[in-house]
Amino acid sequence: MRVLVVEDEPLMAGAIRDGLRLEAIAADVAHDGDSALRLLGVNDYDIAVLDRDVPGTSGDEVARRIVASGSGMPILMLTAADRLDDKASGFELGADDYLTKPFELQELVLRLRALDRRRAHSRPPVREVAGLRVDPFRREVFRDGRYIALTRKQFAVLEVLVAAEGGVVSAEDLLRQAWDEHADPFTNAVRITISGLRKRLGEPGVIATVPGVGYRIDAP
Repeated sequence: MRVLVVEDEPLMAGAIRDGLRLEAIAADVAHDGDSALRLLGVNDYDIAVLDRDVPGTSGDEVARRIVASGSGMPILMLTAADRLDDKASGFELGADDYLTKPFELQELVLRLRALDRRRAHSRPPVREVAGLRVDPFRREVFRDGRYIALTRKQFAVLEVLVAAEGGVVSAEDLLRQAWDEHADPFTNAVRITISGLRKRLGEPGVIATVPGVGYRIDAP
């Protein structure tokens, strides 16, 4: 999952970004509405975490443009405005969820997971393929009933590959979905992570390399 966090308070924005990354959720940060619109124009995000009170283009206007784009991207409004009228106006703008400050990071993570599940409601929340059982909410992976301990990045990459349902995922797409906008497109991070992931998953191998194209789950 990749999210855009629009929050003007640097310490809070950084804490959210780092906390989400610990949960294998890639997060980019915009400190104002104009930067948010720029990032939305060049990157694909699964969810927007949006503070309504940000400099430049307002958070409300960012929400309006997301809705008008027809992308269907869920919006979680994160704000100190906790009156019922504030919440009602936020939902009228197109918010799918509303979390008021202060909040626990784990609650934000649970709400993001729930929004992602709703966004892809046709997909089961727990995926099973090629003997693998991948639970995105618990961040657990089992192979033929045996628990597999993965790093956060390995789990994020596996989650993207499993979600492709046998389709080929390029290294560029893996970088875009499992890392963030600051990832170096020429890095070996994807290859190294795939190599480590293969070792953790064991034999027979379930991740196939399609030369010159990318990677896919090699389901029987």
